Amino acid sequence: MDALLKNLKISINESIFLKDPESSDLGKRIVTYGIILINDLGFDNFTFKKLAAHIESTESSIYRYFENKHKFLIYLTSWYWGWKEYQLVFATNNITDPVEKLLKAIEIATREVEEDQSFNHINEVILNKIVINEYSKSYLTKEVDDENKEGYFAIYKRLSNRIRKMISDVDPTYPYPASLASTILADSLHHHFLKNHFSSLTECDDQTPPSHYFKHLILNLLKF
Repeated sequence: MDALLKNLKISINESIFLKDPESSDLGKRIVTYGIILINDLGFDNFTFKKLAAHIESTESSIYRYFENKHKFLIYLTSWYWGWKEYQLVFATNNITDPVEKLLKAIEIATREVEEDQSFNHINEVILNKIVINEYSKSYLTKEVDDENKEGYFAIYKRLSNRIRKMISDVDPTYPYPASLASTILADSLHHHFLKNHFSSLTECDDQTPPSHYFKHLILNLLKF
């Protein structure tokens, strides 16, 4: 099993990158240290020039992989949601009870992140911080409709649709399963942000993580 997981690859829409960073050591270093640098500097202050200096390469070499830093952010966040989807499918595949399956899915989607040794070149804990703080910058743009048509956000939407189906399996009469599923994903990031920066605006803390809140919401909202 460990060998199988070591060979696992999260598939990303090929139009997001110019050259697959998984295909070379340099590409993996771009991803590894790009994550670290975005977390340290913030996305607005992050540049390919700074990344090139950090990995002792050239700026032009990074541009052979990604057209710009916006595409790089979409790549990183797409990888994150693909990783979450892999965890969700793996953890729920053999669960037959619809309620138990949905609660497990919510736990996977909203819980605190731990580093996954299956992907040595990506620190999922740091990437999670980037997703919490920066994910909205990947889609709050003038180009969002065109990029959506190109499938840039397909993994996120697919994950949301998996949760939507689980909601409907639990309560077929609930009229807003898609809205609830997307709310769980988006608001889980929001509540992690509140927990870390505006603690007076949420009951979530180290003892009561956001996953507890969303499980409580589901158990009290759906009929089963």
